Amino acid sequence: MYLSVKKVKPLSNYKLELTFENKEKKIFDVKPYLNTGLFKTLKDENIFKQVKVSFDSIEWPNGVDLDPEVLYKKSKVLIEAS
Repeated sequence: MYLSVKKVKPLSNYKLELTFENKEKKIFDVKPYLNTGLFKTLKDENIFKQVKVSFDSIEWPNGVDLDPEVLYKKSKVLIEAS
């Protein structure tokens, strides 16, 4: 079973801060995907910043999306300063 994405925040350098349904926050790096298929369109930072939660995952206005399981497995835990 995978965890749904509940919140997404675009960060600098093509990274996303994701909050999952278990309240865990993680950072996902989109850079490795930017040279493939439709992901190339996300190099335009104006498009990249338009990311939003869609159902249980994320997507951009141009139809590019990522599977929530991939997002969870390939992201790194965000360590917040206390």
